[in-house]
Amino acid sequence: MTSAQLRTLGLRTHGLTTSYDGRQVLHGVDIAFPPSAVTVVLGANASGKSTLLRTLARLLPPTSGAVTLDGDDLRNLHAKALARRIGLLPQSSTAPPGITVGELVARGRYPHQRLLQQWSADDADAVTAAVTATGMEDLVNRPLDELSGGQRQRAWIALLLAQETPVLLLDEPTTYLDIAHQLDVLELIRDLNRTQGRTVVMVLHDLDQACRYADELIVLKDGRIVATGAPAEVMTAELVAHAFGIEAEVQPHPRTGHPMVLPIASLSGRVGS
Repeated sequence: MTSAQLRTLGLRTHGLTTSYDGRQVLHGVDIAFPPSAVTVVLGANASGKSTLLRTLARLLPPTSGAVTLDGDDLRNLHAKALARRIGLLPQSSTAPPGITVGELVARGRYPHQRLLQQWSADDADAVTAAVTATGMEDLVNRPLDELSGGQRQRAWIALLLAQETPVLLLDEPTTYLDIAHQLDVLELIRDLNRTQGRTVVMVLHDLDQACRYADELIVLKDGRIVATGAPAEVMTAELVAHAFGIEAEVQPHPRTGHPMVLPIASLSGRVGS
């Protein structure tokens, strides 16, 4: 799907409060996600990052408030209609043993299929485009469980692309990957945003990577927003101390100019690494 075919959608939360396992996690969160941009959600452990993404994907119901897409409350959308507009890559994805890359990516077409037409030329074209965009052409017939971690992550992203949703939600897409594969995946995500205009919302842990790849940062602490904005505006030593409990210096990267966080020590007294 080209950028001309993707319609920009306005994703927003309105006073969003969400509970998980009997505990209130998000508290009155108001966010307008910039369309056709990469937004990275940051925060310490248990700050509500994954809960936010799961609520945006309608996997968790709001206790109060709402999530809207182009003004439509997600609670009013049919499951297939929602799946044609928002795609989610969770922290951990599982697939049946022996499934090939091509078979996995084809599953992204389910929201577009009708009862009397299970597969179409449009489906085949979408799968081919997704495999090509993620550089998986030579691996399309390989079983997923034979691939490296980075290759598997690209296969899952290809599934989302085949789903042809304007909004992509990615929960820690670089987890368990080495640094080279982390950068490969993040470069792929940014390229998909730039070339296809997809709105991307992803959770990351690495502050430097977040500053490098995000157009917008959202920083959570205890289920509340403590900062939003461009990385150069948001990422300060004061914010790092408040949101992450770390004493740090924040300097511009000598080549890219993006903010670079240099930890000095944990404010609990433990030396930072």
